[in-house]
Amino acid sequence: MSEKTLTVTQVRSAIGNKPKNRGTLRALGLRKIGDTNTLPDRPEIRGMIARIPHLIEVQEDTEN
Repeated sequence: MSEKTLTVTQVRSAIGNKPKNRGTLRALGLRKIGDTNTLPDRPEIRGMIARIPHLIEVQEDTEN
């Protein structure tokens, strides 16, 4: 059974953003521009991504 994953990359700085947005970045495992993290495709993760689309890029992956 293949599980979907999301590769999230930070592309913009968190400086000047609200503390809640910075906290969401940290919760996704991102600290600085260029950081990448692979996360499971779950509703909680999708909700965090929806809060900060201006700071990140997302790629959908399928593991075999």
